[in-house]
Amino acid sequence: MDDLRTAVGTVLDWPVDHVAAAVVAADGRVLATAGEQQRTFRLASVTKLLTAYATLIAVEEGAVEWDTEAGPEGSTVRHLAAHVSGLAFAGDAVQAAVATKRIYSNTGFEVLGATIAHAAGIPFAEYLHQAVCEPLGMTATRLEGSPGAGGVATAADLARFAAELQAPTLTHTLAEATVVSFPGLDGILPGYGRQKPNDWGLGFEIRDGKSPHWTGGGSSPRTFGHFGQSGTFLWVDPDAGAAAVVLTDRDFGPWAIEAWPPFTDRVLAAL
Repeated sequence: MDDLRTAVGTVLDWPVDHVAAAVVAADGRVLATAGEQQRTFRLASVTKLLTAYATLIAVEEGAVEWDTEAGPEGSTVRHLAAHVSGLAFAGDAVQAAVATKRIYSNTGFEVLGATIAHAAGIPFAEYLHQAVCEPLGMTATRLEGSPGAGGVATAADLARFAAELQAPTLTHTLAEATVVSFPGLDGILPGYGRQKPNDWGLGFEIRDGKSPHWTGGGSSPRTFGHFGQSGTFLWVDPDAGAAAVVLTDRDFGPWAIEAWPPFTDRVLAAL
């Protein structure tokens, strides 16, 4: 366990002003932490994991269905969650026919949140709080803007969420969201260029054989999660039986490309 604490503690040497990290076992135990666990950080696109989880619950509750029409003509809730609706990264432009290309889209997640809000009859931020944050005791987590990038949270809260992603209590359909949806589609992984294919689940990015990638060289192909432009990430590696959360206050850039994969490999080696 000392090796794991040492591995997690390497985040304290990163070129950031504030950082928090946690590694969580499959049984929910927090195995190691470093940094400011109660500090609130902007999540950026790690928000999409929370929105995806709320979408699973909305489908199971019957508020929406995966085949509910949403977005461009022919698009559904499933297409939006898997980034194959054809919507551009930002703005309302439609750049491809449905299910022909993986176009990572913040707009798609905004439409997804609006669709659930309309069906549930409450703002999406409130739905997310009631469906996910409140039951998991994530008291510092809130949505302050877009369902695709507007979340804020602490590492302590996301450690609870990482435990839930490994042993779900709020949904029984997570497994179908963490395998590839619409396989074989190429696309751009932001910050890492074109991936062939650019595999994605229903809101969860799938590691598979992508290279380069923000996880480690030792990460299993089944690893799923997300990273955010605000310098944040959360991954779950089912083969390792663990998850990691890292939050910083420095936007993603070359420093992160250099620092993140070695961190993950050190953690996996220590596990």
